[in-house]
Amino acid sequence: MAAQNTETVPDLGFRPIESFFLENIGGETGFWLLYLTIYIFSFITYKLGFARKLPLLKAFIIYMLLAIGCYVITIFAILLPMAEVLVISAVVLGIYRYRLHTERSKRNVEEG
Repeated sequence: MAAQNTETVPDLGFRPIESFFLENIGGETGFWLLYLTIYIFSFITYKLGFARKLPLLKAFIIYMLLAIGCYVITIFAILLPMAEVLVISAVVLGIYRYRLHTERSKRNVEEG
């Protein structure tokens, strides 16, 4: 009985972002487009939830470390739904910031 090659691409299940980049585009291009998507949504999440005014050099260091971390996250995204989680967190933080802005605007109008 001959041994068959059972090595396959992992089933991505319902992870539309990863499956689009890794299955439909595929190869190195798909991986780097997935990395770019993860970096963009990480950047948005950072700006909406955690960013402070920093000097230029410190901000550059933060964004370079973010880029390195996003590479690691992209490797994890092959098996885990990392891009979808970042999209959801960016949406939730965006809604939070919008509500915070409207509450502050209402308070300033009532006081002023």
